[in-house]
Amino acid sequence: MADHAGPIKTTPLNDLHISLGGKMVPFAGYSMPVNYELGVLKEHLHTRSAAGLFDVSHMGQAELIGADVDAALETLIPGDIKALQPGRIRYSTLLTPSGGIIDDLMVTRPAEPHMANRLVLVVNAACKDSDLDHIERRLAGRVKVVRQEDRALLALQGPSAAAVLARFVPGCDAMVFMSSKIDQFKLPSGEKVDVRLFRSGYTGEDGYEISIPNSKVVEVAKALLGQSEVKPIGLGARDSLRLEAGLCLYGSDIDTSTTPIEADLSWIISKRRKLEGGFPGDHKIIEQINTGAPKLRVGIKPEGRAPARAHTEVLNESGEPIGEITSGGFGPSVNGPIAMGYVKAGYAAPGTKVQLVVRGQRLPADIVAMPFAPHRYFKSKA
Repeated sequence: MADHAGPIKTTPLNDLHISLGGKMVPFAGYSMPVNYELGVLKEHLHTRSAAGLFDVSHMGQAELIGADVDAALETLIPGDIKALQPGRIRYSTLLTPSGGIIDDLMVTRPAEPHMANRLVLVVNAACKDSDLDHIERRLAGRVKVVRQEDRALLALQGPSAAAVLARFVPGCDAMVFMSSKIDQFKLPSGEKVDVRLFRSGYTGEDGYEISIPNSKVVEVAKALLGQSEVKPIGLGARDSLRLEAGLCLYGSDIDTSTTPIEADLSWIISKRRKLEGGFPGDHKIIEQINTGAPKLRVGIKPEGRAPARAHTEVLNESGEPIGEITSGGFGPSVNGPIAMGYVKAGYAAPGTKVQLVVRGQRLPADIVAMPFAPHRYFKSKA
């Protein structure tokens, strides 16, 4: 995503990043580590094989409070919030009046009885102020927005994540994918820190996002990094991991010019919401569900070893322009170049042959199904 003008902010973990050898770069208005001493490739593979710790404190956290908070939020997103059970999480999108995506976000209904009229939101860093301003403005008088600027966010991702976190939060390994709860993280000192756990993440791996008071996040991060399975992971590997998982990056793969249907996110819209509408752009989105969208987000696998980056033009076999790559690079887990982007709907079927214009050369590629690396989310122990 493009960097933001103005003073660069830091997260509460800034000094720790530097002490760990983090290579700091501007990202979404914050100074963030793009990689550490391991380097992007090894950080990526370590997350896939053990556990990686990511600082995602730059993202926005907030609570929505109101007697009809479910119905109110449903006027801004296509997600079914009324059916969201306590302790569960839903991925959705804020929409423009024409059905474009303002941002993607996570919505959690707290399991705790004292939070019955609340929803917990996590939104993207670059959009967090404008997102929350938008929600406040549109839901004024119905919902109170409480910005949680006193909280940091860590992501612990990988096949060892549950075993590691359970050493500090006993029982957290029983949580299922897309569930959430408030619990206590027991530091090595014996002190207990109140945290909110989300069993989710953006790597395609099992793992957690952990919301922690700013004042305690360094201690929590050091405790996790003290485990043999855990390494610090930067933005570079975070991007290659989510690309292999076929997950969208806001500002690259989705934005106000793309609808959820075009973005291959129709699964976020329940049957009730398709029938009832009542969200911004509902007529256009429901029409696209019923009759098809003009363009679709697809996976693209270049032949050979040359990666195709964002904004690479996609041609059909006759050399006619049919689309553009929005994210692309090298996939360490699949040991080759991978990409995603948009093509005209008639060329979206897996197996379709296309050409990519890379440095003036036309290179052959195939439309493929995503994800490139299999998702390994934890559903249940059954």
